[in-house]
Amino acid sequence: MKRVCVFLGSNPGRNHRYLEAARATGRELAHRGLDVVYGGSNVGLMRELADSALEVGGKVLGVIPEALKQKEIAHPGLTELHVVASMHERKALMAELADAFIALPGGLGTLEELCEILTWAQLGFHKKPCGLLDVDGYYGPLNAFLDQAVGEGFVMAAHRSMLLSATNPAALLDLFAGYVPPTVDKWIEKRQGL
Repeated sequence: MKRVCVFLGSNPGRNHRYLEAARATGRELAHRGLDVVYGGSNVGLMRELADSALEVGGKVLGVIPEALKQKEIAHPGLTELHVVASMHERKALMAELADAFIALPGGLGTLEELCEILTWAQLGFHKKPCGLLDVDGYYGPLNAFLDQAVGEGFVMAAHRSMLLSATNPAALLDLFAGYVPPTVDKWIEKRQGL
């Protein structure tokens, strides 16, 4: 693992612990010699992540669509900034550049990015670890939803286990180190002979 993609809010959120978690994640990745891949913004939690990694000598690669370059204010001090044409290209390039994925607190964009990368893992398009940094229980409702989806037969337990979770970045990265992707089919009906 050389690069970790981090999905997180372009707003800071209301809880100061979200800012602390973004900073801690940037520092932890840099201290471990892992490059940060993220959305390239200079606002909200995204800026805190990038600045914290850069301040301790880390490398940070940003990927931002041209249409958001002004709205999200592209970070001027990154190791690399890739400006792409669309959100689709942004997500595809971030996935290509990264060896693992972490979701910190964020809104709809963060959730959408996480869900897409998990779907790709479920379909076998990649075998990279994916995790939640569950700051102050922020992702408790999402974890509960995924457990319900397993119980209702929409997600296999093996695929549910692909989403790792921890309350601090060091613990989550340690989980990544031992990650073994499941080797089961996505389609529940196929496995149950329906």
